[in-house]
Amino acid sequence: MARPETLGALRASGWESIPVRQELRRNAVAKIRAGEPLFPEVLGYENTVSPQLENALLAGHDIIFLGERGQAKTRMIRGLTDLLDEWMPTIAGSEINDDPYAPVSRHALELVAELGDDTPIVWVHRDDRFGEKLATPDTSIADLIGEVDPIKVAEGRYLSDELTLHYGLVPRTNRGIFAMNELPDLAERIQVGLLNVLEERDVQIRGHKVRLPLDVVLVASANPEDYTNRGRLITPLKDRFGSQIRTHYPLDIDTEVSIIEQEADLTVSEGLHLTVPSFMTEIVAGISHAARSSHHISQRSGVSVRLSISNEEIMVANAVRRSLRAGVSRVVPRIVDLEALPASTSGKVEIETLDEGRDGEILANLVRSAVLAVFKQRVPPESHRAVVDAFDESLVIDTGEDVTDEAYAGLLEQVPALTAPVQALLVDEDDAESPAMIASACELVLEGLHLAKRLNKDASGSRAQFRSRH
Repeated sequence: MARPETLGALRASGWESIPVRQELRRNAVAKIRAGEPLFPEVLGYENTVSPQLENALLAGHDIIFLGERGQAKTRMIRGLTDLLDEWMPTIAGSEINDDPYAPVSRHALELVAELGDDTPIVWVHRDDRFGEKLATPDTSIADLIGEVDPIKVAEGRYLSDELTLHYGLVPRTNRGIFAMNELPDLAERIQVGLLNVLEERDVQIRGHKVRLPLDVVLVASANPEDYTNRGRLITPLKDRFGSQIRTHYPLDIDTEVSIIEQEADLTVSEGLHLTVPSFMTEIVAGISHAARSSHHISQRSGVSVRLSISNEEIMVANAVRRSLRAGVSRVVPRIVDLEALPASTSGKVEIETLDEGRDGEILANLVRSAVLAVFKQRVPPESHRAVVDAFDESLVIDTGEDVTDEAYAGLLEQVPALTAPVQALLVDEDDAESPAMIASACELVLEGLHLAKRLNKDASGSRAQFRSRH
């Protein structure tokens, strides 16, 4: 359907202007009534954050999301644009998305006064009605609100002329959503400049007698106050946000696994075939959960979900490298590939220890705890007792990057007791009969028995030897 191109045609079409808060409320109501999630790609918030956000939208509030890094705050903020109408009319040439029925800028007022119903109309897509700024200490009022443009003054306009103004990010997001990320990092004197926007809904620029009544929803993100000493959120500004919503990390392993599967980029080269066993992804998710409860890891800075995603990607990358060197096309991560994780873990956690050089040991302990937890959960105790008994008969098994998948598969014939725990791990896996999947399951069984103190392990580089404890 053709969109009206003049003010008169817009009136004739029956289009109605409503405040952006009502627009968000109307479209949120439609989604809630239809049983659709507001943010289908944000997982784990269905019973915690999402209801609070729905309430805030229905109440027409400005919102501040409070939470540690990697809790999908920015993704939810940017996703709010999906609750705007797809297209919105504004007066052609307007820098601040003037409402055709109620213009406020000097340009729009003069154009409507001159052309009346022939005033040209342009349509703005909802993606262009979103403004965003990362708060930094050097952010100025001019960035957010506006400033006199010296070039326009040099062209002959008077300083008192409103047309000399260069509008900042907030006025340019009029009739839309403006987001301020990491709000406490904004200098306190600049935070004061946002008070009018949140309460009186207008801006004043450089002492001009110009007051622009803005129709804008302000959304902000911030880390908890004890997370950073770089700045703080001033109380009057915090008070003006209608809703403060506390975000959190995934509450269970299954949710973290779902996020990993949704977000991780596991693209492999042509000619390679990748299968990631579910128990390996559970181990990766378990490492993050173990880090979030470890007293050796700074909980003030948090352990981002991005840690899980990066660890999954580097684990698969190591498996790809191993397969390429072995000249095989089947890629299946196994326990030996977890040795690559320090490169993707150390930069995403802050380790708190008084002893120098313990970082590697702390990260290794996180991996061990995650492996042991998955082993205990996925392998029934009665299925691996016979494996321990087999080792009591002087059995020794070598593992490592250079041990082929077929060698592991041959272990099931050499040690029939391994069959039961391996099958317990592969019962619901795709391609469960392949040597590569059997190799992955074998390594987990052996490593799990070692961590459960049922087997001894002698490690040297990427090689390991498992033997009886007797």
